[in-house]
Amino acid sequence: MKIKNTGCLALAFLLFVTGSTCLLAQAKTTSAISVKSPDHQVELKIEIKSQIMYSVYLNSKEIISPSPISLTINDNIILGRRPVLENLSRTSVDDKIFPVVKEKRSVVIDRYEQVNLKFHGNFGLIFRVYNDGVAYRFYTGYRVPIKIRAEEVTFTFHENYHVYFPFIGSLHTSFESTYSYLPIKDVGVDRFGYAPVVVELNDGLKVAITDVDVDDYPGMFLTGNKEGLASLTGKFAPYPAEEKLRQGSDRELEVIQEANYLAETRGNRQYPWRLILLAKNDAQLVSSDIVYRLSPPTELKDTSWIKPGKVAWDWWNALNIYGVDFKSGVNTETYKYYIDFASKYGLEYIILDEGWSDPADLFKINPELNLEEVLRYGENKKVGVILWCVWYTLDRQLDKALDYFQRIGVKGIKVDFMDRDDQKMVNFYRRCASAAAKRRLLVDFHGAHKPVGLRRAWPNILNKEGVLGLETNKWAASVTPEHDLLIPFIRMIAGPMDFTPGAMRNVQEKQFRPVFDLPASQGTRCHQLAMYVVYESPLQMLCDSPPAYLREPEIMDFLSAVPTVWDETLVLEAKIGDYLVVARKHGDDWYLGGMTDWSPRAFEIKVDFLEAGKKWVADIWQDGINADRYAGDFKKLKIEVNSADSLKINLAPGGGVAIRFTQAR
Repeated sequence: MKIKNTGCLALAFLLFVTGSTCLLAQAKTTSAISVKSPDHQVELKIEIKSQIMYSVYLNSKEIISPSPISLTINDNIILGRRPVLENLSRTSVDDKIFPVVKEKRSVVIDRYEQVNLKFHGNFGLIFRVYNDGVAYRFYTGYRVPIKIRAEEVTFTFHENYHVYFPFIGSLHTSFESTYSYLPIKDVGVDRFGYAPVVVELNDGLKVAITDVDVDDYPGMFLTGNKEGLASLTGKFAPYPAEEKLRQGSDRELEVIQEANYLAETRGNRQYPWRLILLAKNDAQLVSSDIVYRLSPPTELKDTSWIKPGKVAWDWWNALNIYGVDFKSGVNTETYKYYIDFASKYGLEYIILDEGWSDPADLFKINPELNLEEVLRYGENKKVGVILWCVWYTLDRQLDKALDYFQRIGVKGIKVDFMDRDDQKMVNFYRRCASAAAKRRLLVDFHGAHKPVGLRRAWPNILNKEGVLGLETNKWAASVTPEHDLLIPFIRMIAGPMDFTPGAMRNVQEKQFRPVFDLPASQGTRCHQLAMYVVYESPLQMLCDSPPAYLREPEIMDFLSAVPTVWDETLVLEAKIGDYLVVARKHGDDWYLGGMTDWSPRAFEIKVDFLEAGKKWVADIWQDGINADRYAGDFKKLKIEVNSADSLKINLAPGGGVAIRFTQAR
């Protein structure tokens, strides 16, 4: 790692010779500070006058207009009002990060320029400028705990650009919305949504906004500006002063009284990053790993036990097992059948979703299920078992339940229905991840807010939902191919998403009907296959029932082989909401996934990412000639290619393509 701290030697010398008074007098004259990215294309300007303002430029073009920021603590002390700069230091970093769980790539390049501003009043701001974005965070240096009353977070744009925005009606939310496309001013102060959001500027430039390294602090929502500006402002859930389990529910813990502060926290700490991702084209929204770079380093010494993989899932397919001589359901025979299926195709895990225990008591196991027998069966077949649970139940039984799970050989937990991101709930995520890691248990957070950096600190968190995923097809028609082509450009910026692909019942738009116990997907079979390459998900589901897959050996030829983590990622074609073609490398093999919305499309894809001088075998799963009428129609091809070739790809309405490249033998 190369770190150069240029500091402020002249100011330090003044402090040594004449004391802090002279330093403050010198600092007061500082009204503007500039920080440029390593490639000098991105510039951050900070103005320190009656308040702290920042602005962002790309190639001298103003992207974020001067925007105020502040932090209000204790008895309404505003950190940032009439600020006095005491010290300024600069740092240059050129580093490499080697992720424990390789979501996009095995090596993450971490290069940035940083300025640390220390202000009178024992607080400061850190600004980082990357080639692909800008981030800032507050910090305080008090010895005693403090209350955060408010945080002023503002993103002001030069023009009234359009934004992709996921509106919600309550801070108690599952973070599962469709995206509206509207001018920033039309968001208004009475409506709000969750991050990330993407703002579309001119000339193909996109700006994404989100928060990172959220810990012991609420997550950030966004709303409009009361002054009528083309501006988005931060909104935060107050601390829950009183909670109550909704009558008749075993999982919905409602906030019935809010405190008059956001967080009560230690006084000596750093606060979450506010991130502005700059993408010169749509492809960079998909390829950027800036959120991972801003996330805190891992807190685990031994990570050898963390095994990403694929999961046979029961809930989406409603345990619809057929062609067997036993009654399917939440019982021992059914889950042994799921294990046999997983073992046959090398799937690492199965999930026992809702029904294996009383949701309100993890030790009250369904009498039709011999859990320990299922676990022993899975161990013999080298298939791990993951157990679903309600967060509220797990939190009440945390140590006792996790000790039991570890003792009987459970490999992970799927934790559901948090549906909030106030400080108290955010702290549950860390508490749960830490407790699980101590027992070498993986975690999949469902009913959760988007990733905010915790997965790098606790890499046993393999996945998070926080996305309107395929499960919605059981009761609504909102998960369309257009939606499928929005989420990798918006939600996936934050990190992996538990979308749960793999539907084997596929229909075109006019044929779709939500059926809870017999669900289907909108779009083609190959649209679903492409998701295994396009969507980042280290713990990836196969959502449909084993018999549906067993009858399609050519489909399982792909699903059994496709990995869930990647050594490299290349975005070949991209337009937000319309289409996406991604190539990813794992070991010596390459995979390609392509998806389109309801418009049929054709691409000619160069395969020059393949190693030159070698012959490659391309196994291709493509839309069948009649996939526009019968979405399950597909064709499997095998051809030989080299790095100088191009492949013609034809996608049906709602279509897709999946390709595996292996070296010819």
